Amino acid sequence: MSSAIYGGTTVEVNDEGFFEDPGKWTEAMAPEIAKAQGIDVLTEHHWQVIKFMRAEYIEKGSGPTVRVLGKTSGVSIKELYQLFPKGPAKTAAKIAGIPKPRGCI
Repeated sequence: MSSAIYGGTTVEVNDEGFFEDPGKWTEAMAPEIAKAQGIDVLTEHHWQVIKFMRAEYIEKGSGPTVRVLGKTSGVSIKELYQLFPKGPAKTAAKIAGIPKPRGCI
């Protein structure tokens, strides 16, 4: 296990950079995490997906897959790949401070 600093706060992350404790995440950390993932600006649609990811995690204990995201988040799969080119579910989960969704490589 290692740590990362976002918004001046040190958080524990796993080998892939996902938060060990999603409760330590704050919205202020998201832009910094996004930049590290190659996303310079978080738009309204980015935030829609990020907030949806966190809500799903809190409700179900895991983040949604890309397929579920495309069907239930209000953002199409095509747009998800435009917003998060390196892999929508995995990248959005990382920015949202939740564990990697099941089924993500």
